[in-house]
Amino acid sequence: MVKFFISVAALTVLGGTAAFAHSTLEVTEAHVGSSYKAIIRVPHGCEGKPTIAVRVKIPEGMIAAKPMPKPGWTLEKIKGPYEKSYDYFGTPMKEGVKEIAWKGGSLADDEYDEFVFRAFLTDSLPVGKTLYVPVVQDCPEGAAERWIEIPAEGQSSDDLEYPAPAIKLLQKQTEH
Repeated sequence: MVKFFISVAALTVLGGTAAFAHSTLEVTEAHVGSSYKAIIRVPHGCEGKPTIAVRVKIPEGMIAAKPMPKPGWTLEKIKGPYEKSYDYFGTPMKEGVKEIAWKGGSLADDEYDEFVFRAFLTDSLPVGKTLYVPVVQDCPEGAAERWIEIPAEGQSSDDLEYPAPAIKLLQKQTEH
């Protein structure tokens, strides 16, 4: 599979206004050291064309990703090694799903849908920071909506034209 995410360092934002209807996560805060249900909200297609694939890059530190099957769409799970080994309930994990793609469906430009996966947010993620989950919507004839921009230091997602969906990382919950 051809890599579809470009390096953030190579990304240049050329003026423009912030996008008003972009892919987002329904739950925007989560505790490290816990499971997280990612519900990616896709509000439209690509400028009149339907979305025919939704692809998600699983960020480092988010492990054990499991996508929810979606009727009418084919699931593709791209696995690979993590940058380091993570503890997952006492079991070391060195590799797992790094990208998820729902393909072959059709989401009309004037329709809305959600794409879901579960994953574990490891203790190694920095509390108080934001974790970005890049999403790409593919449409016919090479059209795409690439929600992959990550704010630089001093920027916010509001400053970007195509911001990646984000999760604010909260302190690990202690058991009572």
